[in-house]
Amino acid sequence: METRSGLIQIYTGDGKGKTTAALGLALRALGRGWRVKVFQFMKAPQSSGEHFSAARLAPELEIVPVGRRGFIRDGRPESEDIRLAQEGFDQARRAVLDRQADLVILDELAVALYFKLVSVEQVLELFRHRPAEVELVITGRGIPEEILAQADLVTEMRAVKHPYQAGILARQGIEF
Repeated sequence: METRSGLIQIYTGDGKGKTTAALGLALRALGRGWRVKVFQFMKAPQSSGEHFSAARLAPELEIVPVGRRGFIRDGRPESEDIRLAQEGFDQARRAVLDRQADLVILDELAVALYFKLVSVEQVLELFRHRPAEVELVITGRGIPEEILAQADLVTEMRAVKHPYQAGILARQGIEF
């Protein structure tokens, strides 16, 4: 078995494609026999095509929805939002520390950080204790500088042009 050294990758920025890039990486890793776990913060379960693909690629690919359906109202999380995010982050932390997967993706963790559902210190602590062979990917807009500084790779997606600006709504199979 090959020895591999995992890195910490971040896909951020105001452009489209952060989750798509992470899922592309997941597909590549699956092709090489890796086990992949994706924790999707603040996305409704079974709302995107990747959930249906994951069912076909199980058990090597697992997508775990974190949080409840819908948005945080008025920008103020309720105690239930915090509890569910903490439970999900704890599941993700265990997946990393217990080496339950070779690649762990924390999709839209930036949103959970923004709403203070998960703390920067919790993420940095995960970085400090991550087994060297586990690849860790974080996605979302507005990743705090302290987290960016600890990453091995940071890719910023920049919005240049988007079909929504021309009135084209999200399309099934492409945006969701």
